[in-house]
Amino acid sequence: MNIDYPYHFDNRGRTADTTGDDHIRDLIEQVLFTAPGERVNRPTFGSGLMQLIFAPINDALAGAVQITVQGALQQWLGDLIKVEDVQATTHESTVNVTVQYTVLRTQQRQVADFHRSV
Repeated sequence: MNIDYPYHFDNRGRTADTTGDDHIRDLIEQVLFTAPGERVNRPTFGSGLMQLIFAPINDALAGAVQITVQGALQQWLGDLIKVEDVQATTHESTVNVTVQYTVLRTQQRQVADFHRSV
């Protein structure tokens, strides 16, 4: 059973679960939008992406974001996915991230878009 993220109850009043592919997408979202130091028992978990929300995205910063996010995803989810591409942009107070990856268990390519506002 894979617990759905964000945590909620299903229509039976039980913890909601999700499919394997959706669970992997949920895990990617957690890595992207968790700041290192935010989790007590895993102080290095996360990507630090949200620290860049107010920085202007130029070529150098976009490259740094891509490397940072790919490294975090590889570190925390490398046994589940192979990251193929990461694109990050900002607009006003919103971060938009597109991740292209292959699910190792099924060898299926996936593309997931994430948006987070401050």
